[in-house]
Formats: sequence, C-alpha cells, structure tokens
Amino acid sequence: MPTEILDLEFSPPPRRSRIILGAKIARLPAWLPGSGKVLFVCDPVVESLHGRSLPARFPRITLPRGEKRKTQASVRRLYLSFLDHGLDRSSLVVAVGGGIVCDLAGFAAATFMRGLPFAFVPTTLLAQVDAAIGGKNGSNFLGYKNLIGTTAQPRFVFSSPEFLETLPRREWTCGLAEVIKAAAVADIELFRFLEKNADRLLERDREAVRCAVVAAVRVKTDIVVADELEAGRRRVLNFGHTLGHALERASGIRHGEAVSIGMAAAARLSVRRSGLAERDADRLIRLIERFGLPVRPHGAWPDIRQALLQDKKKAGNRVDLVLLERLGKAVVAGVGREEMERGFHDLCQRG
Repeated sequence: MPTEILDLEFSPPPRRSRIILGAKIARLPAWLPGSGKVLFVCDPVVESLHGRSLPARFPRITLPRGEKRKTQASVRRLYLSFLDHGLDRSSLVVAVGGGIVCDLAGFAAATFMRGLPFAFVPTTLLAQVDAAIGGKNGSNFLGYKNLIGTTAQPRFVFSSPEFLETLPRREWTCGLAEVIKAAAVADIELFRFLEKNADRLLERDREAVRCAVVAAVRVKTDIVVADELEAGRRRVLNFGHTLGHALERASGIRHGEAVSIGMAAAARLSVRRSGLAERDADRLIRLIERFGLPVRPHGAWPDIRQALLQDKKKAGNRVDLVLLERLGKAVVAGVGREEMERGFHDLCQRG
C-alpha cells in the first residue's frame, strides 16, 4: 500500500498538521523529533500486540481501556506522568491506540503547561478515519460524552494499515460506520464505492480499505480545514452522533453501533424534514445493515431523552440535528424533542 501524505494548514498560520496514510509501522521513527523528550501513551492491548514494533528508546505509559475510563481521573493520571517524565513545551506526547487514548492524551497534552506538542498513531479504523483527525480532544464528565475538551491539532497523525489487521471484527465494523457517515454527508462517489465493495471491505481487502480510508479522511480534512472550530460546515460531521451519543449513555453500546442507529434515525427524519428521497433513506439503511451494524434503537426513550438534555448542540427544547437533503449533501436543522421521539418510535417499529 503506497504512503499518502496530506498537509493541513490552519488559520492563523503557521499552524500545520500532517496526516500520513498507508505507512508501515517501522517508518514511525522517521516522523519523531531528533531532540527533546518523547513520551508514548499506549492502549494496553495495542502494547501487547504491537509493542515490539514501536520505537524502544522512548518511555511508554499505558491507559486503562474503555469508555468508562475516559474521565478526568485519567487526565489527572496523564498530568502526573508528564510531571514524572519531566516533559516541557519542547517535548512530544505520542498517543498510540483508538479514539479514547487519542482523545485523552491529546486533551492532556493540549492543557498541560498551556500546550505540549502531541501526535497520534491511531490503531483502529474508527480512529484512523475520524477520531484522530480534526483536533477535537477531551474527556467525558458524569457519563456524558466529551463535555470537557479542547480543539488543538496534532503535529502529525500516523495511520498504518498494519494495525488494522489485528482488529476484532466488531471493532472493524464500528469503524466502517464512520466511513459510511463521511460518504453520506459529503461524498456520493464514496457511498457508491461502499455499496459496490461492501464484501471486499468486510474481508479487509487491502486496496478496498486503502480507497475507503483515503476518501473518508479527505472528507473530514477538507471540512475541518475550512471550519476548524465548528462554526458552520463542520457540524455536518455530527451526522448520526446526536442520538448516537445519547444511545451510548443510555444503553452502553459501542460508539460505531450507536452512530449507525443515529444515522438510520436521521435518515428517516430527513425524508420528512429535508427532502431526502425515501428510496435513498432505504439505501443508507441497507448499507448500514450490510456491514452488520444495527439500525434499531437500544434502550428506553426516557433514558435517551435525559441524555439528549445534556447534548452540546441543544438550544432550549430543540437540538441541532444533521439531516440529509440527498446522499452526499447534509444540512443542519433544529428539531424539537417531540419530533425526535416520534422518529425514535418510528425507527423501533420499521428500522
């Protein structure tokens, strides 16, 4: 698989982030600084699977796994480790793992000493196409997703396909949910590619995976560079995530599975609210199901409604929800909670 490099320029200059796609793990040292301290923050499972492939000369710490550990207690643990290793603003923090490790390490680095440089080595498909890109870093608070966070760009994101070869199937399909999201909101050609190559992607065919990853990353980077702080266009990347985050809290399902259900609900609502053709809503839902992802909600509406009350995108009794005008074109609309409840029950009945 050839290496592809995307250079992202952010305003005000000179703020840059570099995305390295398709490289072998053995090439990681070439991207590390020649001077200054470097501290690796690793997922323990990734450490056990790939630790020998990582540069041995730098110290490493591990963070406990799981969404329940994405807390300020874990951030505090990172701060203490930064102090113990004598890090300063000439140091580099390198997070190696999935979205949780990247979110926590990025947030801790961005807020320690008013900002340490950091980099990501995402090891899941979900992190490579979404979580590690864009500069959003943070932690959960009282069980609510990402209530405490920053927007700070990594120095680089090093995505190697070699990490994806050891992913369990469920983790793989959760990552495909974010690829579907990118296609649905901004890239109809990617959507058609997913429909045509679903079997190859489920089998992890290298060329199909390369094409899907590169296309999904380009969707996100194009949007983020134009709207880093989510003042407008970047909000479409929340497609499926408003209800998805509420489902995660209410029922404890995995992020990619929750987003899949959120996308299905938003597609049905889009037929009524934003003019999406019903056949295209059906197309999207069929694609989600083809990848083995759920489309019917888990949990009771009162629990989900309570989680929605804490959503960052709410305003009064309305929530900003990403809807589709057509496949490949998304819009943001204010939706009342009663309308969301009707959509929820409709999805429970028909999928």
